[in-house]
Amino acid sequence: MANPWAGEVRLVLDGQAHELRLTLGALAELEADLAGETVLDLIERFEAGKFSTRDVLALIVAGLRGGGWRGVGTDLLSAEIEGGLLECTKVAAQLLARAFTPQGT
Repeated sequence: MANPWAGEVRLVLDGQAHELRLTLGALAELEADLAGETVLDLIERFEAGKFSTRDVLALIVAGLRGGGWRGVGTDLLSAEIEGGLLECTKVAAQLLARAFTPQGT
């Protein structure tokens, strides 16, 4: 079960539950993939509701990697994701919130 106090969010891929979290390493890898943008730019898009499916996928991959997954984004192209795009969007937003909200607030 995901531990929200540790920044974890659960997502089920191909019938297997994964605990996602944005570790410092995962955030650095994410930022390297943002083509000159920063994680703060990504957060601003989410806050404004102007994020793309690419943003959602990048966050899902970063969260999976932070949780120990060794795949790459293209591995998700044919994956069965429980809850589909709506669940992915919710998980991406939760990852950001849990990574950047102080504990106990």
